[in-house]
Amino acid sequence: MIELNYRNVKSEIIGEENGLNIEEEFNNYKDTIHQIIADLNSNKDKPGQNLQWMNLGYNEETIWYVKEYAAMVENRFDNVLILGLGGSELGGQAVCEALLPPYWNFLSKEQRNNYPRIFFLDNIDPDQMNSLLNILDLKKTLVNVITKSGSTAEVMAQYMILKDRMEKELCDDYRKNVIATTDKNVGILKQLSDQEGYKTFFIPDDVAGRFSVFSAVGLLPFSLVGINIDEITQGIKDMDLALKNTDINYNIAAQNALIHYLMNTKKGKNISVMMPYSSRLRYIADWYCQLWAESLGKQKDKNNNTVNTGQTPIKAIGVTDQHSQIQLYNEGPNDKIINFLRVKEFDTNLEIPNIFEYTGISYLGGKTINKLLNAEAESTMASLIDYKRPNVTISIPKITPYYMGQLLYMFEVQTAITGALYNIDAYDQPGVEQSKNYTYALMGRVGYEDSANELKQKLSDTIII
Repeated sequence: MIELNYRNVKSEIIGEENGLNIEEEFNNYKDTIHQIIADLNSNKDKPGQNLQWMNLGYNEETIWYVKEYAAMVENRFDNVLILGLGGSELGGQAVCEALLPPYWNFLSKEQRNNYPRIFFLDNIDPDQMNSLLNILDLKKTLVNVITKSGSTAEVMAQYMILKDRMEKELCDDYRKNVIATTDKNVGILKQLSDQEGYKTFFIPDDVAGRFSVFSAVGLLPFSLVGINIDEITQGIKDMDLALKNTDINYNIAAQNALIHYLMNTKKGKNISVMMPYSSRLRYIADWYCQLWAESLGKQKDKNNNTVNTGQTPIKAIGVTDQHSQIQLYNEGPNDKIINFLRVKEFDTNLEIPNIFEYTGISYLGGKTINKLLNAEAESTMASLIDYKRPNVTISIPKITPYYMGQLLYMFEVQTAITGALYNIDAYDQPGVEQSKNYTYALMGRVGYEDSANELKQKLSDTIII
């Protein structure tokens, strides 16, 4: 199973000012944690609790439909293009980047075992979009439009551009190249899918976008490129069973949730750094940043008190960011807790040749890059301890579908427990909705005229140089 090492947050390691008396705190919060975990599991089947994400690993119907469709379109497409933002895209990209061979889209079709390339159009930058669309053969491209509301301006703008181009190139056949993942009952995308006859997959009710990676949002793209979704869901189930344990001493999600909560509320560590020591896990850090920020960054608690709570998540990649951020982490403000994400066994080994004897770099010869990477991680941890900076280590045995299912589900449960400790709603996003509404107003959507006039006043004092 995945392991959590919290030694380097203990007060006996980094001092009383920055560290925690872990045994004492676990004992102080054991009843609270017990109740939080019990409530999560007793409420997950109740409508309106936003906890259906806890059941996604057991949704055999969705898994069956996804696998059936992937088999039906096998060998038909050279490319899969995902249109989605945030929760509709980050999880899919994170898992694909982790589980597909590096540089997947550069491999030949034979090297990809005839599976398609996959592209995530995760922004609406016109230069990026035009460049990608100019190199894709749309006749050989399957477009997956993902938005639960069906009205996300950025995604629907992408869809409108693709629909126009594909209709011109493929005529009526373009409908066979479009699939939609959206709400089952309502929304513009659902309406358009029914009218156009698109193959449609659904995002369950009570599943927020950032918790949707194990719905069709993620499982469909995974299956299309040959990732074993049965192994992913088995990892989820096994982790779910482990995290049902209400004893904090045996529940790693509860442990890391409480550590982060106390580091924030007692020790002033208002930044959570996710630092994977694997390039294949770099987008796991992006996914974590959305999950942590959007779930926990709230103005009001459940009692309507103004709390302005939540840690700021930061992505850092080892060893890249040892050379760009660790100076700040060691000697700058002591306001961070570092999460090291490590892989025990890499798929390959790479030996450094012994070609420079009697030089200052001869010590590297005969060693492996694997050993060097591990040494870099351990030296960074050691330096953080020297500077009294708290850090935890999450270790996975190997990068496989099974362990990716475990890892992401563990982070989801950790986030839910942390939200309960803050006494906030971890599943709403009023700050995001405000920005969306302003976008609708600026783009002239009907019904947002008053907001548009208000915005013109707010933005009228902008100075242009």
